[in-house]
Amino acid sequence: MSFGGPQWPQEPQQPGQPQYGRQPDQQQYGQGYGQQGQQYGQQPSPFPGATADGTPDWGALADASAAGRRRKRWLVIGGGALAALVVGAIVATAVVKSGKTDDTAKNSTVTPTGSAAPSGSPTPGPTFSSVAPPPPPNPKDFISDEKKDKAPLSAEGLFPGKKLTMNGRAYTKGATSSTTDCASVGEAGLGAVLKRNGCDRVIRATYVKDGVALTVGVAVFPNEAAALKAKNQATGGIAPLAGAGVKDFCRATICLRRANSIGRYAYFTQAGFLDGKKVTKSDQAVFRASDDLGTFAFNQIYARGKSQAAAAAGAPR
Repeated sequence: MSFGGPQWPQEPQQPGQPQYGRQPDQQQYGQGYGQQGQQYGQQPSPFPGATADGTPDWGALADASAAGRRRKRWLVIGGGALAALVVGAIVATAVVKSGKTDDTAKNSTVTPTGSAAPSGSPTPGPTFSSVAPPPPPNPKDFISDEKKDKAPLSAEGLFPGKKLTMNGRAYTKGATSSTTDCASVGEAGLGAVLKRNGCDRVIRATYVKDGVALTVGVAVFPNEAAALKAKNQATGGIAPLAGAGVKDFCRATICLRRANSIGRYAYFTQAGFLDGKKVTKSDQAVFRASDDLGTFAFNQIYARGKSQAAAAAGAPR
């Protein structure tokens, strides 16, 4: 990670290494010729190395020049060695005072104040609770016991609107009713079964399609066990509900009767022809209507459980 400058850590400057951006000092050449005189005999000569007759001794001059260059070279070498010894002594003193070796300084890490730690530093991992979360509420639990099933219940709530469509087939709704006198809405013994098993209420609705009429009744019990008994003991059928444009049907004729249950609800259907014709096994329109309305009742009851389970899951614990 970059903090607007060089990466951390930086490489320390080692003794004897040239500083970045500077070139080594250039050696100077061509100096020192004819500066140091030599005496030959008693009289000074106009030129160092001249012979007695005043003629320059060119060999002597050459030797003198070479000797001067050798002396200057040794002075330069000696001065450089001395400077290196001085710098080494300073660095050694600084290391002793800091108490750190040169390698430690080179490998140290610098983190600027207020900045994120370098990418190489350890990052704490996520933590997980050892306690497993509770499972989500089961919708069926809410429709199986009256102590949990507290959502409003009405004919319009179970059978909303004026029409319903199932499997691409549209049905028109007729009359609806809700009563706590469960025995009064059962035929051929069903009323007694409902009452004996503790029925609290029966909600009914009638639908029609193409000359076929059907009444679906939902009976409500205190618990699942009571509803299951009522379904298993069912005899006769739910009383057809006329009104709201639908005349009496399934009177003194043969109709299709069915019973089922889910949770603390038992639901029943009775389907037949509006013209009073007897229903036979070949009358698929009646069977389809019974299947459609039975499925719709099941879905509506289960939807109550789902909505109450969802509300319970979202409530603070």
